[in-house]
Amino acid sequence: SSIIICWDEQDGNHFGKDVLQTEQTKNTDGNFDHVEISECRDTNTVCNTRLYRRRWLIVLLFSSYSLCNAFQWIQYGIINNIFMKFYNVSSFAIDWLSMIYMLTYIPFIFPVTWLLERKGLRVIALFAASINCVGTWIKVASVQPNLFWITMLGQFACSFAQVFILGMPSQVASVWFGSDEVSTACAIGVFGNQLGIAIGFLIPPILVPNVDDMNELAQHISIMFYITAAVASLIFLLVVFVFQEKPEIPPSLSQVALRDMPTTQYSYLASIARLFCNKPFILLLISYGLNVGCFYAVSTLLNRMIIEHYPGEEVNAGRIGLTLVIAGVVGSLLCGIWLDKTKTYKQTTLTVYLLSFVGMVIYAFTLNLGHLWVVFLTSGALGFFMTGYLPLGFEFAVELTYPESEGTSSGLLNCSAQMFGIAFTIIQGKIIDHFSTLAGNIFLCVFLFIGSIMTALIKSDLRRQKANSQPQTEVIAVSMF
Repeated sequence: SSIIICWDEQDGNHFGKDVLQTEQTKNTDGNFDHVEISECRDTNTVCNTRLYRRRWLIVLLFSSYSLCNAFQWIQYGIINNIFMKFYNVSSFAIDWLSMIYMLTYIPFIFPVTWLLERKGLRVIALFAASINCVGTWIKVASVQPNLFWITMLGQFACSFAQVFILGMPSQVASVWFGSDEVSTACAIGVFGNQLGIAIGFLIPPILVPNVDDMNELAQHISIMFYITAAVASLIFLLVVFVFQEKPEIPPSLSQVALRDMPTTQYSYLASIARLFCNKPFILLLISYGLNVGCFYAVSTLLNRMIIEHYPGEEVNAGRIGLTLVIAGVVGSLLCGIWLDKTKTYKQTTLTVYLLSFVGMVIYAFTLNLGHLWVVFLTSGALGFFMTGYLPLGFEFAVELTYPESEGTSSGLLNCSAQMFGIAFTIIQGKIIDHFSTLAGNIFLCVFLFIGSIMTALIKSDLRRQKANSQPQTEVIAVSMF
């Protein structure tokens, strides 16, 4: 069956119309697989969409609480050796303060995406901002050498908040932005997360210097935790009073169709099953996980890799991480703008993936040359493409899976990334310990090459673009789930 949505051109109200013409396409299991285009009997009505200026405030607020959360992911790892000394624990234990972000995501992403489908963006935003705020205050109480378990508890809370954040950029973009700016909006959403990681690389080495006096070190750590808690509290209040669920009138034809689908006929488990039967999406799911998993491993182990070749350069290790991510921010925004202009999803994704592989190879073989400026340069090139790939993966997934929920497809991509991230971080860490940094980085290069091949095999079926490209005199009819 199909829903026919019409919009009154004068007052913007929508209503159903009888079908004159439909085109139905079924997949192999007999279920409808594509958006259908139909016509209304009343030719005086057109599909009406509207863009609100508030959309920029919504995406910036989302980026803000994403930034605050992402900062905490890397704040321990970039000064790994200092926290090892303060809490008197192993390097592997400090690595887990970063890897817990990846581990927590895997079991919780499915109930969170189900909650997103049932309760919407505002509820998810409130959960994310509030849990992140609680986590920051728990860590304020952990600044004693014998309270490592408290700081781990606070980090677990922040990692749980991340589950409500990481897959949301494409959902926020689709709900609030038009078809010609949705990729740019997604890139801005990812930008907040990337900027948070960048600040996480830069600020901790400055706020927490490597001093021997434990009382002085505790003071420095406490200042960092208090600043983070204050920022998280302010952002939580802004989310409570400013963040809005969705615009009154949808921004695109694809959203017109999705908004008026009866939720009683939607099945979350059936949606998951359809995604796992979508071969192009499965290829993207694995290749995305390989790329982003490599980025997680490089970010988590960056301090160890830099200190091994450049002892005493904790501050520069943070600056190199900052360079890695800031270059990625630029790459993300440029790729988002490029997608909105060209709609060349597969070509752009494959090109950026191949250049990520090339960048990783160059980084691996130049890290031990003894020149920090070379490391800055190669890290910037690596970050531009590897981090710039993030919004490309989200948007390509939405195109391949429409009309499935953007939050569900993005959540699965991130779940894949977390699993590969944990595996790559542990394995690369062991390779570095037993062999060398070069061997660990070559290990990542191999998997980036495999991911490039898989990306080349993806069949480009841009379903959302097909829905948005119809003339306004036509009306979207979405096949029911």
